[in-house]
Amino acid sequence: MTDPSQAVRDEPRWPPALAILAVLGLLAVLPHHVYLMPVWVAHGVAFAVLVTMIAVTLKTGNILWLRIERTAIMLFAAVYAANTAAELADMIGIITLHPPETRSISLLSSSLAIWVTNVLTFSLLYWQIDRGGPYGQVHGASAKPDWLFPQAAAPEATSSDWRPMFLDYLSLGYNTATAFSPTDVLPLTRRAKMLMMAESAISLLTLVIVAARAVNVLT
Repeated sequence: MTDPSQAVRDEPRWPPALAILAVLGLLAVLPHHVYLMPVWVAHGVAFAVLVTMIAVTLKTGNILWLRIERTAIMLFAAVYAANTAAELADMIGIITLHPPETRSISLLSSSLAIWVTNVLTFSLLYWQIDRGGPYGQVHGASAKPDWLFPQAAAPEATSSDWRPMFLDYLSLGYNTATAFSPTDVLPLTRRAKMLMMAESAISLLTLVIVAARAVNVLT
């Protein structure tokens, strides 16, 4: 039988770490981006997540660091999800209450920041929730999947030890934000369906209301 800790040990942490750094860099260079959360809070939470990922990489199979990583990512997702929703509400308020003063560049950069952050936040959540996340796979907290991937439905087309990793959940988050519905990955639990509904709603409002308004006012 396969050792669960070995399964977690085989999953690299550089893809989610690189995704977090990419989003932080994107938010830093976007012009006239609307900020509701202090920058030091965003950077502090992201730094805490990156530190725990480094610790998990150096101390492979360590249940304590996996638990800390899970807690840090959940905190990161909660902070960024709340900030994303607040920024979206603020942008909609700007459009509806002050349309003559709306700046197209500010709307475009803010809508891009909201959309990208939305995809990353929910991708990290999906990764940590499905099957109990890396911590649950070692601790044995949960073995039931929240999503059905096509590889699991067609085992003859893939290797016997295949399991979803962060990049699979990043693809799930991207498809949910662009298609506004399940694509090749099907939600199996109610919490999975609710999370996908929330991500789709944020993405839909961002693209239809904010981005459409920004394009409309471009000269």
